[in-house]
Amino acid sequence: MLPALSRPARRRAAQGGAAAALVLGLLLWWVLPLGEPEPSGSLTFSTGVPSGVYQRYGQRLEGALAKDMPKVSIQLRTSEGSQENLERVATGEADFTIATADAVATYLQSGRPGGARLRGCVRLYDDYIQLVVPKDSGVREVADLRGKRVGVGQKGSGVLLVADRLMKAAGIDPVADIRPVEAGIDTMPQRLADGELDAFFWSGGLPTGAVEDLSQRFAVRLVPLADELVGKLQAAGGSTRHYRSAVMPADAYHHAQQGQAVRTVAVANLLITTDRTDPLMTEAFTRTVIDSRDRIGREVHAAQLVDLRTAIYTDPLPLHEGARRYYRSAKP
Repeated sequence: MLPALSRPARRRAAQGGAAAALVLGLLLWWVLPLGEPEPSGSLTFSTGVPSGVYQRYGQRLEGALAKDMPKVSIQLRTSEGSQENLERVATGEADFTIATADAVATYLQSGRPGGARLRGCVRLYDDYIQLVVPKDSGVREVADLRGKRVGVGQKGSGVLLVADRLMKAAGIDPVADIRPVEAGIDTMPQRLADGELDAFFWSGGLPTGAVEDLSQRFAVRLVPLADELVGKLQAAGGSTRHYRSAVMPADAYHHAQQGQAVRTVAVANLLITTDRTDPLMTEAFTRTVIDSRDRIGREVHAAQLVDLRTAIYTDPLPLHEGARRYYRSAKP
């Protein structure tokens, strides 16, 4: 039988045990830091057509998300564009997407399924409406498209939405007055080069790789979109208030513009989710979009235009609570 410890000995033993527990606790904190919980699970990100800016941006963002959210499995899904993207997210087929503000407003106003659940995360970069024609074309303004074969974007795209509106503003019936061809940016440039199209509309960040590639192998130019078209668009009210006059810089497409700036129409792109998405996941996703701007922007120029000062303005959608948490934490 062991002898009983004296009171001083018991006190020293207790103090030693407490010190050991403290050291052990510090070691565990060092090895297994107790920080904020990390998002986990899976998410689907609906992007856009192959070779379009949405898809190229999504591919680069996927890598950044995988690094920042290692416990999340990420799946990219190509789409026809903004309108299909919104339907996917609103109905639960995808968790995050990108869409133009005019397409969002149109979806909300039409009372489509799930619209009330849509939430904004980030105002990203602006899309510029691009009307591309062969360099020797007689098309000098939208009204000259009458009777022409015109690529107007795919059925579920934001391109189709704005192309129809621009033609109507120019006095052209987009069905009866032209020969509309529903196609995406993945095929329209080659169709123009092959003589199957007389013109095509595109809505995307600058520069769009498919348009740049076309301009380097086939002589094209960009048709100016006059300011009065924007005035007519905005006069219609509703979702058209999201259009604004803009200028494509002279160096956006060196070969196509020959050093000349081009008047056009612009509309903001939004990163979108729904109120079903976990705030922790949304906060982390939003943080990655902002933090990866410069890195992704070296390959997808439009990403450089994401600005923390304006990212919070996701009109016409309310801001998701998770995104709101990020912006609060990001304040200087």
